[in-house]
Amino acid sequence: MYGRRSHGGGGFQGLTPMVKRLIIANAVVFLAQQFSPGATNLGVIRSSDFFDKGYVWQPFTYMWLHADMMHIFFNMFALWMFGGQLEQIWGSRRFLRFYLTCGMGAGVVILLWNSLSPGVWGIPTLGASGAVYGILTAFSLMWPDRTIMLLFPPIPIKAIWFIPLLFVLQAAFGGGNVSNAGHLGGVLVAGIILRRQLREYLGTAFSLGGLRYRWRRWRMRGRLRAVRREEWERKRKIDKDDDRPTYH
Repeated sequence: MYGRRSHGGGGFQGLTPMVKRLIIANAVVFLAQQFSPGATNLGVIRSSDFFDKGYVWQPFTYMWLHADMMHIFFNMFALWMFGGQLEQIWGSRRFLRFYLTCGMGAGVVILLWNSLSPGVWGIPTLGASGAVYGILTAFSLMWPDRTIMLLFPPIPIKAIWFIPLLFVLQAAFGGGNVSNAGHLGGVLVAGIILRRQLREYLGTAFSLGGLRYRWRRWRMRGRLRAVRREEWERKRKIDKDDDRPTYH
């Protein structure tokens, strides 16, 4: 689902220091999980454990645990792909604070959601997806017009529409064991932290001037497509005329 960024000569960024440490930390914890399933059960978020047993550490520990190789691979792939540029802009400390805040904030949203849904009261949740969705949201707000080429489906999309597309695809194809509350929690926390950038984008995108600009650009693109279509039909007609047999 994730793909490469396209931004005029850019490509994949190298591993920045904090992104590298986070990936290593998640990988080490994942290896430790294979030998200590009991510790994994203590670290996941489970509303019954948090509220009934006082396991108050779970909104922090759950984000370092993963269910299987594919789970950790896609989370770390997204962290590497989108986190590096944010760290370069913000610095390692701010980036780490943001990552942890989104992850723990998503954990709180999971607890609140599960406490209101008796059917999932005792179901565990784990994974860095809440923190990763916070990173994706930050990237979308910092560079809203940057193009992302998805791997699946293989289409280009503006960064600002990336998060809505992920939720649409998740709803269309079924989430399985995916925690929608965790993903949404990461997005909400990131939006609160980056509320200035969010207001600026919404103010520009939905202002009268912004709407006029988009309307004019849409009309201009339509005219360009019409001109290209006419040129293509004219060329096709000329080519057909050239292929006609001549008689002497």
